[in-house]
Amino acid sequence: MTIIYLIRHGQAEGNLYRRCHSWHNGLLTRRGREQAKALEQRFQGVHFDAVYSSDLYRAMATARAIYRSRGLPLRVDPNLREIGAGVWEDVPWGQLLHDQRERLSAFLSCDPGWQVEGSETFPQVRQRMAASLTRIAATHPEQTVAVISHGCAIRAALSAFLGMDPADMGQIPLSNNTGVAKLIWENGGFRVEYYNDDSHLSASDRWRYPTAQSNASSGIPGMERNAMHHRSLILPQEEELYLSACHDAGIMPYTFLLNDPDSLLLSLLGDRPAGVLQMDRTREAEQGAGWLTLLWMEPEFRGKGLAIQLLGHAICTYRAMGRQILRLSCPPECQRFRQFCLAHGFTQADGQPDVLETYIGLEL
Repeated sequence: MTIIYLIRHGQAEGNLYRRCHSWHNGLLTRRGREQAKALEQRFQGVHFDAVYSSDLYRAMATARAIYRSRGLPLRVDPNLREIGAGVWEDVPWGQLLHDQRERLSAFLSCDPGWQVEGSETFPQVRQRMAASLTRIAATHPEQTVAVISHGCAIRAALSAFLGMDPADMGQIPLSNNTGVAKLIWENGGFRVEYYNDDSHLSASDRWRYPTAQSNASSGIPGMERNAMHHRSLILPQEEELYLSACHDAGIMPYTFLLNDPDSLLLSLLGDRPAGVLQMDRTREAEQGAGWLTLLWMEPEFRGKGLAIQLLGHAICTYRAMGRQILRLSCPPECQRFRQFCLAHGFTQADGQPDVLETYIGLEL
C-alpha cells in the first residue's frame, strides 16, 4: 500500500489578484505563506519518503513546507501542472467575464468541451494527472509521498479515482488553498480516503477563491460581485474622471501620460467605473523599476477588497516587462493607503520617507 497526500498550493497572486494563472507563474501571497506554515504544522510527525511538485512557483514554494525540514529533495514533475489556459493566461477573470461569458461559464463547470486557443481540455488534464500519480505510486511501493499540485488538476484526478464521468467533474468543489486529499494505492488502483480537508487552517486563513463553486451558475454571480477588468481611459471623454481622481488623491495630473493608453487605465466592475490606475512606465526603467503613480477607487467601491486587483494588474504588467521593483509615492500622512501598501509587502525606500517599494521579481 502506498499513501499519497495530494495537496493544493497556498494562496497565490492569481487567486488574490483575480487573474487566470494556470501555467502562468506567480508567487505565494502573505496569506499563502501562512497557509504553508499551517500545512507544515499539520504534517509534523508524519514520515514522508518523497515529495513531488509541479514545476510552477506556487506549488514548489508550498512544497518547501514538507521537504525542507526533512532533508528530502524536491522532485519536480510538469505533468502535475494546472490545466493549461492558453490565451487566457494572466487575463483578469473580470475581463473574461466581460468578453467571453459563455466560455467562462463552461470553464467554471469543468465542461469537457471547454477549450480556447493554446489550452488543454479537462479530459486531457484528467488523463495526465492520473498517469502521473500512478507513476509516482508505482515508484514508491509501501511508502508515503506528498504531491503538491493545483485546484483544477486535483479535481480532475479525483474525478478519475472516484469513477466519475468526465462531465461530472464540476460536482467536486474546488479545494481551498493547501487543502489535502489522501489517496491509497493498492491492488493496482487508487482509493480516495478523503479530499478537500483544510482542517489545519484557521478561520482567517480559510480564504476561498470566489469562483470555488461546484457549478458555473454559482461561480458567475460571485465573479460579477468582485472580478474587475481594465481598459484604457477614453480621452477626452473621460479626462474629467481622471482629473477628479487626481484631485481626490492629492496628486498633480500626469498629463504627458494621457498619450500613453497603456499607462492610464479605467478599472470596471461589470460596466461600472470603479477605479483608475496610472503607471509611469518610463521612470527609472533603466534601474529595473516601475512606478505606480495613481491607484484610486471610487468612494462606493472602497473597503471592499477590490483595490488589490489594481495593484496586481500593475505588478503583472511590470513583471512582464522585466521589472524587479515596484515603487510609488505615499506621504506618511496618507495612512489608509500606506497601511494598504504595507499589508501587501511594500516597505519604505531607503532615505525616501515618501516612497514605498516592493520586490516583484520571481523567486522562491
